[in-house]
Amino acid sequence: MTKPRLIIFSDLDGTLLNYDRHCWQQALPALKRVAAAGIPLILNSSKTAAEIREIRQQLENTDPFVVENGAVVVIPADTFGNHSEKIVRFGASRAEVLKVLAGQRTGGARFRSFSDMSDDELAQLTGLDPASAARAREREGTEPLLWEGSEDERSRFDAALRAENLRLVKGGRFYHAMGIFDKADGARFLLDKYREQYQKQYGDQPITAIALGDSPNDQQMLEAADIPVVIRGVNSDEVQLPSEKHAMRSLKPGPEGWNECVLNLLFEYGY
Repeated sequence: MTKPRLIIFSDLDGTLLNYDRHCWQQALPALKRVAAAGIPLILNSSKTAAEIREIRQQLENTDPFVVENGAVVVIPADTFGNHSEKIVRFGASRAEVLKVLAGQRTGGARFRSFSDMSDDELAQLTGLDPASAARAREREGTEPLLWEGSEDERSRFDAALRAENLRLVKGGRFYHAMGIFDKADGARFLLDKYREQYQKQYGDQPITAIALGDSPNDQQMLEAADIPVVIRGVNSDEVQLPSEKHAMRSLKPGPEGWNECVLNLLFEYGY
């Protein structure tokens, strides 16, 4: 039987990166195997393009990536036949999101978002250094926020955003106000691009998409994959695994769990 070509989609915070130190080194054995096998590793995160560019440089990753929960897909130069970097946008812009949030605040909604914080404030809250916090605030399509009201008020806030064609998505640490898109949109878009490219290069060789995440924010991306992998974390018990798929849950958290699960899958598929 011909082994499939693998494509990996991965969340960052709490998945490939640990929450405390934002580092990935515990996943290095699996990362090296993925790179050596030529398997695309698509970073798909709530992080901004500026943040993910920094991480990709550390990882020596040159593959396309998805930012801000699917707001934007970035396709590097010399990928899929394009000669320069290509940006593909989905859903509402950050300016549109902030306009709606301002209206909700005037109506009494209680929250504190990234646009309310300085780089130093965000750094203290997240444990990032000020330069990293500045990159986290360079947003294009979403606005993370800390909810400061009651649960009943949050439910009304959620409904008010939906009435404006926006969504409120719970991430690992923040809620994210955003348009009607999610991580699965970017993943499907890129998967179609790879299918088209691989069809030309390798014919009918099967493709298997692996997705790794740790929170409800990753649910749609996990459901869109052939192999959904939930990494143990703060909110990982809230993530539902499709029973009909080859699904996995890690025993270890963060990059340790990522490393363990990816190595097991690479062995299973002969890489």
